[in-house]
Amino acid sequence: MKYAVLTFGCRVNQADSLEIEDDLRTRGGTAVPPEQAELVVVNTCSVTASADQAARQTIRRVARVNPAVRVVVTGCYATRQPDDLVRLPNVVRIVSNADKERLVDKMAAGGELPTAERFGAGDGACGSTLEPGVAGRTALTVRVQTGCEECCSYCIIPSTRGASRSRPMAQVLADVERAVAAGYKEIAMTGVHLGSYGRDLGDRCSLAELLAALARVDAGVLFRIGSLEPMDCTPAVVDLMASSPRLAPHFHLPLQHGADQMLGAMRRPYTVSYYRGLIDRIRSVLPHAAIGSDIIVGFPGETADHFDRMRRVLADLPLTHLHVFPYSDRPGTEAARLHPKVAGRAIRERAREVRAIGDQMARRFKQSQVGRTLQALTVDDGSSVVTGNYLKLRLATARQRNEWISVRVTGDATAVPVQLASDCLDNSESAVT
Repeated sequence: MKYAVLTFGCRVNQADSLEIEDDLRTRGGTAVPPEQAELVVVNTCSVTASADQAARQTIRRVARVNPAVRVVVTGCYATRQPDDLVRLPNVVRIVSNADKERLVDKMAAGGELPTAERFGAGDGACGSTLEPGVAGRTALTVRVQTGCEECCSYCIIPSTRGASRSRPMAQVLADVERAVAAGYKEIAMTGVHLGSYGRDLGDRCSLAELLAALARVDAGVLFRIGSLEPMDCTPAVVDLMASSPRLAPHFHLPLQHGADQMLGAMRRPYTVSYYRGLIDRIRSVLPHAAIGSDIIVGFPGETADHFDRMRRVLADLPLTHLHVFPYSDRPGTEAARLHPKVAGRAIRERAREVRAIGDQMARRFKQSQVGRTLQALTVDDGSSVVTGNYLKLRLATARQRNEWISVRVTGDATAVPVQLASDCLDNSESAVT
């Protein structure tokens, strides 16, 4: 059976899609481009209206170029508005997030796919069929938690992912062991609300305990930690990230806005001052770390003064990159009922300005790394590397994919190999894809 899996949205969805691919491969499936596939699984996002639209457009395009294909739709959009998708061409099944882990098993039970043993793949994210390069990725993304119980006024995800649910640490570490045996040198740990990891397990488990366990892994592997809410990035977490050669010096800490009044309207449980103190704390112990953030522009009630305050805050924060989200109403959220709305033209202009600030941050950070020697992992076709502090650089001469090397950062977004890196990673100079 020829299949394709198309993924929209966050790293959690990427991890979910890898599990689906693992299941399909254990049943003899072969990955092909969507236009050649007998089955296409579309794993959707619904964080914005544009994400919904992108999923619909993709399904229509796949059906147009491959009229005989069967399309199965899952993910957050499929959970939130299944009726929008069931009427699209060639869609044969809608699978909610609650059933996503059983998607392939349900199709096999219905006679739509052959059954197969998992050959020891277990119940986790890394089965025996996965190896570096599957789905075009050198790294493996492992979902350790899903669901969210926060009450951000703009977010629909708690209703599409449900309550927070953590995977037992023993299961996570077993997945890590299998991933290392399969040849992975970088593993990204992710969750919908990653900082809540362990709170539902009832054994006093926490994200810090998980990180400590990962730090003890005795292998040439580096762990990248996914997006953390600022209030969950505790001193214990920061100290572990700073002290362990197994944890990449890379944080993603959503700010969302630079005005406290807007943070209150968004129901974000911190202030700009708290966020600034957190960034300063990280910089004091990891001066070369990558620190990214998310920003929402055009939230209901955002005035020109609020936006100006945010620009000034961002100008002062030592961040390295931004993800910018123009606000759009999500039906069913508190924010959708808030007024006044910001005009679409103003939202687009503000987004353009903040993206320009983010570009400046990225250029400034890359310039600060010129001349440094960093450990890096070869990615893509071996012509690029990614450092632990999240610089993606070109190699003048391609190497083998999934190889640790030491590189010197040059001023034109390239890297010069210095020597082969050992499997003992320096925590401030480490690398991840």
